[in-house]
Amino acid sequence: EYEEKTGRAHRPLSPKQNVRKNLDFEPLSTTALILEDRPANLPAKPAEEAQKHRQQYEEMVVQAKKRELKEAQKRKKQLEERCKLEDSIGNAVLTWNNEILPNWETMCCSRKVRELWWQGIPPSVRGKVWSLAIGNELNITHELYDICLARAKEKWRSLSTGGAEVECEDAGFSAADREASLELIKLDISRTFPSLCIFQQGGPYHDTLHSILGAYTCYRPDVGYVQGMSFIAAVLILNLDTADAFIAFSNLLNKPCQMAFFRVDHGLMLTYFAAFEVFFEENLPKLFAHFKKNNLTPDIYLIDWIFTLYSKSLPLDLACRVWDVFCRDGEEFLFRTALGILKLFEDILTKMDFIHIAQFLTKLPEDLPSEEFFTSIAAIQMQSRNKKWAQVVLAALQKDNREMEKGSPSLKR
Repeated sequence: EYEEKTGRAHRPLSPKQNVRKNLDFEPLSTTALILEDRPANLPAKPAEEAQKHRQQYEEMVVQAKKRELKEAQKRKKQLEERCKLEDSIGNAVLTWNNEILPNWETMCCSRKVRELWWQGIPPSVRGKVWSLAIGNELNITHELYDICLARAKEKWRSLSTGGAEVECEDAGFSAADREASLELIKLDISRTFPSLCIFQQGGPYHDTLHSILGAYTCYRPDVGYVQGMSFIAAVLILNLDTADAFIAFSNLLNKPCQMAFFRVDHGLMLTYFAAFEVFFEENLPKLFAHFKKNNLTPDIYLIDWIFTLYSKSLPLDLACRVWDVFCRDGEEFLFRTALGILKLFEDILTKMDFIHIAQFLTKLPEDLPSEEFFTSIAAIQMQSRNKKWAQVVLAALQKDNREMEKGSPSLKR
C-alpha cells in the first residue's frame, strides 16, 4: 500500500516474506510459537500434539506468573525491611545525639546505652562515639599532630633527595630503617581496601592515610610502622576528621593488647593466646579438641585478626560493628569475636584438616550474615570457672612471670 501511494515499483516478495504474509500475526517470543499453526506449506499439527503444546504453554505461563509473584513479594519484603532499618537508624541517631552524647559520662555505662550500642552505632555518630570511648589518655592535641606530620614530611624530603641522615629524637634509627619504613607504608597503603579505590594512589584518602601513618612513626619511633596499621588508620579516617583520627589511632595502639602485638612482645602475645584457649575449650570443646589434634595453634589465625581489628578479615560494614562493641567492651571483645567466628563455622571446621582450616580462617567468606554473626558472638560466654577475661589474662601473666623467674624455657617456643 505504501509503495502504491508513493508510486514506487512493486518488488516480488521473497519466499520467507511470503510465508510471514500468510500469518495472522508474527509472534513476539519463542513461547508464543507453541500456539501458532504451522505454515501453509507444511502439514498441520496433529490434534494431540497441538493440545500438548497448548498445555505446555499454559504450564509455562503459570510458572512464570508464580515466579513474578514470588519476586514481587521478595522485593516488597526487602523494601519493608529497608524502610524499617532506616526508621530504626533514624530513631537511633536522635537518641545518640539528643540523649546520650550530651550526657556521655553519666549514660555511657547504662544498660539502655549498652543494649543500643550492641545493635550498632549509626554511621553519622560513629566517629564521635569511638573518640569518646577510646579516649585520649595520651593527651594528644591537633597541634602535636601537625608537628609530627611536619617532621615526617621533612624526613621524606630528606630521604627522597638522598640527603644526610636526619638527627632528631629517634637517633639510633638509621636512614635505611626509616626509608624501609617509608617504603612499607607506601606499599601497604596501596593494599588497603583495594576494592574501595579511595586509599590508592590518586584516591581522595591516599594522602590522608599516608600522613597519619607517617606522623605516627615520628610520634612513636620505638614502635614505628608495622604491617596492619594501615587498615586501622583507614577505618578511623572513614569516620573521623584527620587530626581526630590520628588521636584515636595513637590511643588505640597504646592499649595493652594492641601494643603487645604491634611491638611483637612474644611473651605477652603467648599470654593472650593461652587465655584465649581457656575460653575456646570452655565454649567449643569439640572444635578445640579437633584443633589440638591437628596442631592448629591460635597464632595461625588470631594474629591477623587482632593486628587489623578484623577490618581486613571481615566485610567493612561488619568490621565497623565489631569496632562498635570493641570500643564498648575493650580487648575482651576481640577474642570473643574470634570465638564467635569459630562457633559460626564449627560444623565446617570440624570436617577440615590443618591446611584447609588455616586457609579458611585466613580468608573468611565475604557474605557473612550480620545478625547470624552477632548471634553467634552473643552465645559465647566470657567467664571460665567464675573468672572473667581480665582475671584469666592476669592469671596467665602471673604464671608466665613465675616460670620466667624459675628460668623455664617454655616461653621460648
